Amino acid sequence: MEFLTSINDMLTENLGEFGPLIVVGILGLVLIGVAVSLMMSQPEDPLKKLQRSTAAPKAAKKGKKDKLRHGSQNEQLEKFATFLEPKDQEEYSAVQLKLRQAGYQSKDAVRFFHFAQFALGITGIVLGVMLITVLAGDQEYTSQQQIIRVLLPGGIGYMIPKYWITRRVAERQEAITSGFPDTLDLMLVCVEAGQSLDQAIVRVAGEMKSSYPDIAQEFEVVAYEMKAGKDKDSVLRDFGTRCGVQDVSSFVTVMIQSATFGTSIAEALRVYAGEMRDKRVMRAEEAANKLPTKMTLVTMMLTVPPLLIILVGPSANVISSFGRG
Repeated sequence: MEFLTSINDMLTENLGEFGPLIVVGILGLVLIGVAVSLMMSQPEDPLKKLQRSTAAPKAAKKGKKDKLRHGSQNEQLEKFATFLEPKDQEEYSAVQLKLRQAGYQSKDAVRFFHFAQFALGITGIVLGVMLITVLAGDQEYTSQQQIIRVLLPGGIGYMIPKYWITRRVAERQEAITSGFPDTLDLMLVCVEAGQSLDQAIVRVAGEMKSSYPDIAQEFEVVAYEMKAGKDKDSVLRDFGTRCGVQDVSSFVTVMIQSATFGTSIAEALRVYAGEMRDKRVMRAEEAANKLPTKMTLVTMMLTVPPLLIILVGPSANVISSFGRG
């Protein structure tokens, strides 16, 4: 008991009032890291190994394809699926849709996202503890300052993945919006040349990879889903939802209505492609009209202060000299 009391006094004297709590937290993080590493490196279940070795060649081939598709890291994250996935199905669907709009189509994207939040949050807390212990030197902090310096880096680390995904979604939607008119023009050419809508989508997905990879990726997903036999209306609606762009959603509505009422797809594409070209010109004109306003503010900030110094400076100098005289 005296030994523990002496250790407590030593930690309080060297690390401050929260010294014992800080040491206990560090030890807890170390134990968590050791436990995670042990679980990640645990040997394979012998029963599963026996079942895999005695399986049929077709099943072994399928397992090999699944392993190539998902990778070993997904199997490791499978052990922590309870902690890395939201329990609510609506929340899970919302996060999954957000990640797909950001371009992350992997099945385990939600797990990686929450793992990144957890890992960066823990890293921020560790950096905060080091900030008030190792890097503080002789400086002493109050209890409130210590809590802020520990929790603030952890909160920033936790929010970094969410900020990255939000920014990635905005950039990707902008890229899809800018490349969509050219995509419609190419699709119109393919349809007028005699190809079906499915063939035109496959051709567009291949041709637009170099210039607009984001919209090409979405059309490639649409092509694969149509080849798999999924309902065309559902595929197009999912396409509009994944992109999250109003122009794409309107295009999906036009295509579904054209197929429902039996009108010409080429004519609908021609009209809609013309509207998209006009809309792109209007966006360019809007950006050009905003430029003079932005330039005016910058010009005033950079030219008015030097101009005032040049005009008022000599007069102020003469007035100050009269005041001294």
